[in-house]
Amino acid sequence: MKSGIASETAAIVCMGRAIAHGRTAVAFSDPTAMPLLSTEQQAEVGRIRQGPPPKEWRARFRYEHLVRESQLMVARTMAIDAELRDAAVPQVVILGAGLDGRAWRMRELARAAVFEVDHPDSQRQKLQRVAPLRLEAREIRFVPLDFTHGDLAQSLEAAGHNPHVPTTWIWEGVVMYLTRAEIKSTLSTVEARSAQGSRLIVVYHQPALLLLLLAVMVRRMGEPIRTVLTQRQMRKLLDRYGFSTRWDRDIPTIGSELSAEIGRATRLMRHLRIVAAERKNKASPA
Repeated sequence: MKSGIASETAAIVCMGRAIAHGRTAVAFSDPTAMPLLSTEQQAEVGRIRQGPPPKEWRARFRYEHLVRESQLMVARTMAIDAELRDAAVPQVVILGAGLDGRAWRMRELARAAVFEVDHPDSQRQKLQRVAPLRLEAREIRFVPLDFTHGDLAQSLEAAGHNPHVPTTWIWEGVVMYLTRAEIKSTLSTVEARSAQGSRLIVVYHQPALLLLLLAVMVRRMGEPIRTVLTQRQMRKLLDRYGFSTRWDRDIPTIGSELSAEIGRATRLMRHLRIVAAERKNKASPA
């Protein structure tokens, strides 16, 4: 992301959740999404929710892009939420939290401490917007960190994260923007700070032709894609850092399980996958 500017991709995924709120074929709700957006973004979400614009190609392209984004976000958010509920651990660390609203909308986090790790520029903006929201988690701790330069272990330690208590780690929108070395460094910290019973949820990109177009779009936002991984590569990487894969599915498969409508809307998004893993027994060989 560009220095001094909050993440644009974080805003787009939040807009997707706001567009989908209460309007999909499944029971999807995110009342925090709209308050986390700027006034201009809220206005655009309102226009999208009203229906297609006149046939001016730029406006229509933007409309179609955000509508597809909203269906993607339903599948992605609901899959991660379900895994988070199933884990039911006392600590949640969201790596690259962006405009995530889970600490303010999930009652299942009432006994959990949530640590939001994100770039200082994005986090500064978010702190202003969450002020009116009611916290559902037991507590929220903000951890400002630039993943490309900062020390994740040191930052979490300073924020009070307890490595001896199970943690669910959510790494939703960051991996593709990091180098292999940065990914491995983060996983090394996650492994060291994950007690037995911890889980790790990762969204990642696998190689695909469609990524060529996506890469151009996000590069213009100052957030170039740096890493893609096959399913096999991701499994081996997680295994190396102490986690065994529970499941690994692409977005169209997840979407189809929710509804035929979401399955159709996400059918071209096979490059996007979610993997959920659990901490292996530390006494067993890696």
